[in-house]
Amino acid sequence: MTALQTRSRLLSAQDLGSVRELVRLDPILNCVLESRLEFAPDLDSRRLGGYLWGVDSGLARSLRAAIFHGGNLIPIGSDLTALTAIAEQLATSPRGCSSIVGDAAAVSAIWPILSRRWGQARAVRTNQPLLMTDHVGPIAPDPQVRRVVQHEVDRFLPAAVAMFSEELGMSPLGADAGSGYRARVADGIAAGRAFARFDERGQIEFKAEIGALSPATAQVQGVWVRPDLRGRGIGTEAMAAVLDQALQLAPTVSLYVNDYNGPARRMYERLGMWQVGTLSTVLF
Repeated sequence: MTALQTRSRLLSAQDLGSVRELVRLDPILNCVLESRLEFAPDLDSRRLGGYLWGVDSGLARSLRAAIFHGGNLIPIGSDLTALTAIAEQLATSPRGCSSIVGDAAAVSAIWPILSRRWGQARAVRTNQPLLMTDHVGPIAPDPQVRRVVQHEVDRFLPAAVAMFSEELGMSPLGADAGSGYRARVADGIAAGRAFARFDERGQIEFKAEIGALSPATAQVQGVWVRPDLRGRGIGTEAMAAVLDQALQLAPTVSLYVNDYNGPARRMYERLGMWQVGTLSTVLF
């Protein structure tokens, strides 16, 4: 490849078709960006939540690879040479993301380049199986799991904070005393993408959310069972209910899980989910 063929550039509205084409090569892996494209068909950074950089293939309106740089940094495509060229460009500017999430091979290629400018990560999770299903498995859904409604935000919020803190090792409540995080949680509830099981006192026993919804898949995130209830099978039946409801919104349901989380991986296997890829995450 020549230097010209591996030169990265900032993408614009004229590149929307080629971005969609690249994303749809692996719609399960790329569902987060595809879901964002629904709200930003002109690739406007304000609506997209970040910027897209790409490397042209040499053919008209075609890309070898791209990287989205917003709150998260997401590599798109399997051309590692092109992805490293984009990373070299991004490494000339300060980091604007709180994490890098993507195909394990892509993250492995770009992180050494970015780390030279962006510094040490707080954690690197190199093996996160990407799972999916297109049907509800053999486990009967828990009928007590339902969508959370808007007036239940303050009941749902402590469970969301507990899950985030446990999973990422830090609280999501920042200098704004948590108002920004509460607003994001409230938006998910308003969109009908938060699910929970409540006990008789109105406290949450189980929660999960649809973090991204694309034409190909509903990506579930934030799966959490209250610590005193773990090991009783509550999560399996509750997740079966989430899968059942999510499959009414998209033809498949997907999620990714840390390789060391044995109980969760066994639960998803019992639910009939199978692995379709491997992700890596770099946390700052």
